[in-house]
Amino acid sequence: MPGIVKLPWLLQNVVRKRGMQGKKLFLDKEVARFRLSERVPPHNLYRRLAELVDWSFLHDETRVLYSHTGQPSLDPVVFFKLVLVGRLENLVSDRRLVEHCALRLDILYFLGYEVDEELPWHSTVSRTRQLFPTAVFERLFDHVFAQCVAAGLVTGHTQAVDSAFVKANASLEGLCEKQAADAPAPSLHVAGEPVPAVPAAHIISRPAHELQRVATTHARYLRNDSGPLGRSRPQARLLSNKTHYSPADPEARISVKPGKARALNYLCSMAVDESKGIVSHIQADFADRRDSVLLESIVAPLHHRLLTHDLPVQEVVADTNYSNGLNYALLEARGITPWIPVFGKYKPEIAGFTYDADADCFTCLAGKALPFKSFDKSQDGGLAKVYRASSRDCRLCPHKPTCAPRVKKRQLIRTAYAPNYRRALTRQQSRQGRRMRQLRQRTIEPVFGSLLQHYGLRRVNTRGRGSAHKTMLLTAIAFNLKKLLKHQPQRQASLAVALPKPAVEKQILLFWRKRHRR
Repeated sequence: MPGIVKLPWLLQNVVRKRGMQGKKLFLDKEVARFRLSERVPPHNLYRRLAELVDWSFLHDETRVLYSHTGQPSLDPVVFFKLVLVGRLENLVSDRRLVEHCALRLDILYFLGYEVDEELPWHSTVSRTRQLFPTAVFERLFDHVFAQCVAAGLVTGHTQAVDSAFVKANASLEGLCEKQAADAPAPSLHVAGEPVPAVPAAHIISRPAHELQRVATTHARYLRNDSGPLGRSRPQARLLSNKTHYSPADPEARISVKPGKARALNYLCSMAVDESKGIVSHIQADFADRRDSVLLESIVAPLHHRLLTHDLPVQEVVADTNYSNGLNYALLEARGITPWIPVFGKYKPEIAGFTYDADADCFTCLAGKALPFKSFDKSQDGGLAKVYRASSRDCRLCPHKPTCAPRVKKRQLIRTAYAPNYRRALTRQQSRQGRRMRQLRQRTIEPVFGSLLQHYGLRRVNTRGRGSAHKTMLLTAIAFNLKKLLKHQPQRQASLAVALPKPAVEKQILLFWRKRHRR
C-alpha cells in the first residue's frame, strides 16, 4: 500500500518481542505498611555496623554530664553514630551531614530514626560535640580498638609513627598582630563615635623585646632582598606565630614547610600497627611543634594502651623528623628498638680530634686536651656536652689561625646521647634498616592518604585544639570500624591424611598379580 513503509523481517520480529512501551506514573501516595528493617539488606554497611558495636556503654559514660530534670536532649548514641556517618561519608559540614542522612534509608536505620521522624538540628550536633569531653571520645576509640585486638588485627610488635598537617577552620586573611604585653589597648572610632575596646583577655600579647627582635630581623631581610625586579615589586608580608594570631581560632598555628605555602593548620600525629594497618593512636598538636619533641607524647599512651591487651611494643618506625638522641634513649629505656634514621648533621667523629671515653676528653692535633666542662640544653629538649680547651693552650698553639680564628679558645659541643646515636646509625646502615624504611612507607602513608581524602580529615570544621583532637579520634574510629567490617577470619584448612592399606588387602593384591602373570 502506498504510504506504508515495510520493515525488514528481522526488525519486525524484534518489535513484536519488545511489546508495548511502558510509562511510570508517580502518585506520591501514603504507604500504610513500611518497615526500614525490610528495606535495608543484611549485607549493608550500616546494618552490619549497628550489629557489630555495643553502643550502650556511651549512656553510662555521659550520664554525669546531664541533669535529672529538663527536656530530653540528643541521645549520646545517636550523636556518636551521626558524627561517625560524617567520617564514613567524607562529609565535613554538619549541615550537609544532616541533609545527607535524611535521604538515606540505611543511615536512618543505623541511627534508629523512622522515615517520618525529624533528624537533630545541625547546631545541636555542634553543641553536643562541645559538651562531651575528650575522654568520652577516647573511650569509644579504646572500645573499637579492643574489638580489633580481639579479632586478631593488632599484634603490637611494630608501630609506625608519622604526622601530617590538617587545615584549621580559620583563614590567613583574618590574622591579627600580637600586641606588646605592656602596651595600652588601641582605641577605635567608627563614624566619629568611640567603639568599646576589646577585653584584654581576648587579646594575645607577646613580650615587647621579642616583637622588636622579630621586627628588626624582618627589616634587615627587606633591606637585603631587592629581588631581580628591584624595589618596584610589593614587599612581602611577615606572617609568623611570634607576631600574628587568628582571632577565630587562636590555637591554630601557621605551618611552614619547604615547597608549600604558609597556612593555618593543626598537626595530626598518628601511630599505625604494622600487621593490618589499624590506627593504634592519634592526637592533635600545634602545627608549629617539631616532630622530634612530640614522640614521647605519642609513645607513652600507645605503650600503655597496648600493654592493657598484653601486646608490648617492641619496635617503633619513624622518619628522620623524629631523629633525636633523647628519643633514642627514651625508647631504649622502655625496651623498644627505635628504627629512626639519624639526622644528616650528626657526625660520629670530628676531624682532627680524638676522643677518650674513659677520661671523657677530646685531644686536638697539637696534643692538647679539651675536657668536659658543662651540659647545655638543645632546642629539641636534649642534652649537649660542652668540651673546652684552656686559653693558654690555644693562645700558644700554631694551629689557632685555622682551628679557632675568632675565639680565644676552641670549644666542642657534642650530644650527650652519642652511644644511642651510634647504635641508631648502625641499625640504619644495615639491610634490615632499609627494609624498615620501606615498611614505614607502606604502613602509615596509605593510612594518612585515606584519612585525608576519604574520611573527612582534609579540614577540621571545629575550632580549638581539643575539638580538633575529637575530630581526629572520630576519623580513626571510622577507619578502624571499616577495617573491622572487612575482616574475615581465616578458616582452618582441612587435612587429608592417607592411611596405610591393611595387610590383608595387600596379600590379595599380590595374589591376583601372580595369577595374572601365569
